[in-house]
Amino acid sequence: MKALDYAAEISAVPIGDILRRYPLAVDYLANMRLGGVDETKTLPEILEDVDEDMLEEFGLDREEVIFHFCAFLEAFSQVKGSVEAISSITILGGRDKAGRPEMVELTITPGEVVSIVGPTGSGKSRLLEDIECLAQRDTPTARQILINGSVPDLNKRFSAGGKLVAQLSQNMNFVMDLTVQEFLEMHAKSRMISGSAAVVEKCFAVANSLAGEKFTLDTKVTQLSGGQSRSLMIADTALLSSSPIILIDELENAGIDRREAVKLLVGNEKIVLMSTHDPLLALRADKRIVIRNGGIAKVIETTAEEEQTLHKIEAIDSVLLDIRNQLRGGGIVTKESIPEFQER
Repeated sequence: MKALDYAAEISAVPIGDILRRYPLAVDYLANMRLGGVDETKTLPEILEDVDEDMLEEFGLDREEVIFHFCAFLEAFSQVKGSVEAISSITILGGRDKAGRPEMVELTITPGEVVSIVGPTGSGKSRLLEDIECLAQRDTPTARQILINGSVPDLNKRFSAGGKLVAQLSQNMNFVMDLTVQEFLEMHAKSRMISGSAAVVEKCFAVANSLAGEKFTLDTKVTQLSGGQSRSLMIADTALLSSSPIILIDELENAGIDRREAVKLLVGNEKIVLMSTHDPLLALRADKRIVIRNGGIAKVIETTAEEEQTLHKIEAIDSVLLDIRNQLRGGGIVTKESIPEFQER
C-alpha cells in the first residue's frame, strides 16, 4: 500500500480501533505524550488539540506525526507477518571432528519431535547451534540447513525480528525487573497478538502446570527458580512465539513436567529438536539423532517395540518422581516407597 493511501486510511479510523488492532501503538502515543486520548477520535482530530510547541520538541508537525505513526504501524505489521509458513527443515550432513563425512539427509516436518542423543561433549549442542543459525557450510561441522527444501536467504538467517528458530538453553536468566504478568504482556504486545489478556492468562496457567513450585502473576521474573523460568519460557514459546522451530537443550535438567512440555510444543505444530540424556524423552521422539565424535553417526526411527518399552520406563519414572516429591517435602524414603523392593 502506498504511504499516502495508508496514511489516509489510518487517519479515517478512530484511534481506539487502531489500538485494539495494534496494542503496541499505546506505547508510541505515550512516547509522543498523547496517552489517555479519546478513543472515539481519529488521530488528526487528536492532533488538532495538541500544542505545536510540544510537537516541535520531536521535530515533527501534525502531518509528519501521522506519517511517522503509520510507518511505526507498518514496521510492526511486517514483523508480525514475517515468519513464513514452514513445511519442513532439512539437515544436510557435514563432517565429524575427524573430518569424516556425515552420510545423512534428514527432513523434519511440523508436529515432529526429534531427540538428539550422545555422550557428554559429543557435539549435541553444536548441532542445535547449527540449526539455530541456519548454517550454510560455514560452521566447524560444515552442515547445511534448508527451509522448505531451499537455502534460506540472508534476511531469514540474520533478521532480529520474526526469527524462524527459538532456542531454550539450560540456563534461563532474566535481567529485567518485571513481574510475570508484565513480562507476558510485553511479549504479547510486541507480537501483535489479538485478545492478549486471555492469551497471557492461558500462558501463565500452562507455565504453572509445568513448574514444580507454583508462582503468581505478581512474582518478579528475576525471582523465579531455574525450573520456573524454563516452564515460563516453554509456555511463552508454545503460545506466544511465532517461531515454528524449537530447540531445547537438556529439558530433563529443568525441574519441570517434561512430558507435558513436549506435548504442549508439539500440539502447537512446532518442529521440536531436543538434546537429551533422558531415555523417556529420547524414546518419546519420532526419531533420534545419535551424535558421536562431533558428527551424526546415525538417525533411528522409534520402533513399535521401543514404544511398548516406553510404558515400563514411564512407570519407573513415576516411582522416581514420587520419591523425589517425598524428599522435597521433607519425607523419609523407606523400602515400602519402592514397589517390588528386594534386598540384595
